[in-house]
Amino acid sequence: MKITIIHGQSHKGSTYHIAHNLAEQIGGDITEFFLPRDFDNFCVGCTTCFTKGETKCPHYEALAPITAALLAADVIILSSPVYVFHATGAMKALLDHYGYQWMAHRPNESMFGKQGVCVATAAGAGIGSTLKDMADSLFFWGVAKQYKLGFAVSAVSWDAVSDRKKKSVERKTRSIANKIRRCSGKVKPGFKTRAFFGLMRMIQRNGWNEADVRYWAEKGWTKNKRPWKNR
Repeated sequence: MKITIIHGQSHKGSTYHIAHNLAEQIGGDITEFFLPRDFDNFCVGCTTCFTKGETKCPHYEALAPITAALLAADVIILSSPVYVFHATGAMKALLDHYGYQWMAHRPNESMFGKQGVCVATAAGAGIGSTLKDMADSLFFWGVAKQYKLGFAVSAVSWDAVSDRKKKSVERKTRSIANKIRRCSGKVKPGFKTRAFFGLMRMIQRNGWNEADVRYWAEKGWTKNKRPWKNR
């Protein structure tokens, strides 16, 4: 399997160790990116990716290695420590650049055969909202099967995490890794994803954005084709 990890920070703390350990337990080729080290641009809100195409984004070239790795991956892992009850600004800045890839616009068909995991840690609270920040993108990209791993580690460094807590992390991480391996190569999107895709399909028949309408028509999705069939 090919695994792509996007770390929402450039240091190697608790979140890094859990996400990386998960990838190792899944097994396969691991590609990692660290934010903001590997991408540090903010979306400027020009809407060019929506109306003219993602290649016209002013940050397209800088983003290209991450985009290629996400599309090539069988498993996508998004990881972020909790910063004021949410994902890091660097993670948010990256995900903002992929709005064009949401099902409301131009989803990539490969996403409908992938598995994704969101990983978050905090010394205390804020894990749920941080996981949602990342899980929203996985869902709206069309990722077929998604998991969440959140831990209140009661520490500000991995070395300071108690052995009892690390054993709990290990158990849950191993469980998710086993599920991902069992589902590898045979995942299909669930009812919620298919229903939302169906709603977007109806909208795109007479959509407002020419680039989106043309994309859906060329894929055959406004007719009988679906991105998760005949893979």
